[in-house]
Amino acid sequence: MDPCPFIRILIGDLSIKFPVALKPSFSGVHPSTSPCFCKIKLKNFPVQFATIPLVPQVSRTSSCSSSSCSVPTPDANSQSLAASFNLNKTHIDGFAGKPLVLKISVYTGRRGSTCGFNAAKLVGKVSVPLDLKKAESRPFFFQNGWVDMGDNNSSTNKGSSSQLHLCVRAEPDPRFVFQFDGEPECSPQVFQVQGNVKQPVFTCKFGFRSSSDLKNSSMSEPSTSRNWLPSLKTNKDNYSKERKGWSITIHDLSGSPVAVASMVTPFVASPGSDRVSRSNPGAWLILRPGEGTWKPWGRLEAWRERCGSDSVGYKFELLSDTSTPAATLASSAVNANSGGKFTIDVTSSISPANSPNSSCDFGSGSRPGSRSGSGSGSDFGFALPCHMSYRGFVMSSTVEGLGKRSRPEVEVGVQHVTCTEDAAAFVAVAAAMDLSMDACRLFSKKLPKELTQLRQ
Repeated sequence: MDPCPFIRILIGDLSIKFPVALKPSFSGVHPSTSPCFCKIKLKNFPVQFATIPLVPQVSRTSSCSSSSCSVPTPDANSQSLAASFNLNKTHIDGFAGKPLVLKISVYTGRRGSTCGFNAAKLVGKVSVPLDLKKAESRPFFFQNGWVDMGDNNSSTNKGSSSQLHLCVRAEPDPRFVFQFDGEPECSPQVFQVQGNVKQPVFTCKFGFRSSSDLKNSSMSEPSTSRNWLPSLKTNKDNYSKERKGWSITIHDLSGSPVAVASMVTPFVASPGSDRVSRSNPGAWLILRPGEGTWKPWGRLEAWRERCGSDSVGYKFELLSDTSTPAATLASSAVNANSGGKFTIDVTSSISPANSPNSSCDFGSGSRPGSRSGSGSGSDFGFALPCHMSYRGFVMSSTVEGLGKRSRPEVEVGVQHVTCTEDAAAFVAVAAAMDLSMDACRLFSKKLPKELTQLRQ
């Protein structure tokens, strides 16, 4: 099946400039010496926040020659991506024929409140109208440059020379969408989804194995081993403080294994605690077939965060078969109770060579075009060079909170799928993250029966 249509809205290259104060004021701090941040709002999406670097502006009344007064340029930090919004077909259809406006409110001071009072002061607002039809087939810039800021709720900012520099771009970002037909530990089928149409593409097999199984170089599915079970039964204390040996194998429709996620580092309770600590996380190895053997492709670590909100932290690294160090593609956390999304998105910055006086490129790597046929019997048909770097949106998967039934939904950017094995590897990552939520469950709590039935 074809991929599903998505549109990404990218906001970045932020800078702000104020007029220089002609007289020093002791009643407060001039905005150009205060930290600035902004709220970025888009209808039906959560509000996002970003900091804004400052650019000093030369006063019009100050004396300087044209040769000595240079045009302000943003700080180097302004080249970073500030926010992004991902619109699926439901969003796109819902906004069709309706006005859609990106709203940015700029503040000085600190976020939050101090002693019950709002510590931030509104500087101004900027609105950018969006017409999604212009970005259905190619990237489109809705804003790229300096704009005057105004505050609709106050007349004090009207005519102000305070300005915000920003770049707003929308681009098509088609993705393959997969959905588990059940919880990963129940060995479900995986469907490719497009609208209301579902087509089976993979099957999963969950089981337990010993570390020696990973040393098996055969491309056949590693056997489920119970050699380590007697030792667990004879030492209940170790069993209650350790979870290990979980594995899930992804098969194509012919029954051939095309990806494996195997727990290689046990999830162990830290001393004097009933949780997996960040200093000693559990880990999964994501394996792909290659040259008649299993080859490590990625590593997923997970742990239970202790401070702040109760969440499960994770880090995903891309491994190399050379001496090149592993590259971290994702590092974040998912709320342990309400769940969230596991995301690999390496859209991080605009090209360093760009400035507010030039066009910008967020380096997302999205490609609306494609070449058919992957040369591997794949039905996905979006072939790219096999040694391509991971750029832009890579993948995301839904993650349910503890105690809730999960059916992960996985989105993968088409530029990262050249064959069936590529898609299977991302499905294996999604399964490993879902299982990590249970592996990071407090050791004082019971595991679901599907994760304990082989141990009895």
